[in-house]
Amino acid sequence: MSKIKESSTNFANKQALANHCSEVYASIVLGGQWSIAICSWLANGKLRFCELKKILPNITERMLTLQLKKLEEQKIISRTVYPEVPPRVEYELTAIGYELIPIIKMLESWGEKHKKCMGSCNSL
Repeated sequence: MSKIKESSTNFANKQALANHCSEVYASIVLGGQWSIAICSWLANGKLRFCELKKILPNITERMLTLQLKKLEEQKIISRTVYPEVPPRVEYELTAIGYELIPIIKMLESWGEKHKKCMGSCNSL
């Protein structure tokens, strides 16, 4: 997962669009297939890294780590480390993260409708 250079035209275009369009800003914050899936599972409550890894079997540990860090930086999820041996870390949605639940449910509903509209073709 590479970052866009801040001096690039692409970065400037994204920034300008995000500053003027809140929907684009939201899509940048939640960008990527894994972010929404992680938030969707955390809507049911706290989960540990290994639990998320089991629920999302096709995600690599590195990608899960990167996505969790990104969501934590964006204040969508919080990370709690318990001083135990071995260390226990739990992830959960923050207050602003919980506000995503109805949006995620609407996206799920729209996705189902769109799949039917496309003739159940799973390739994107």
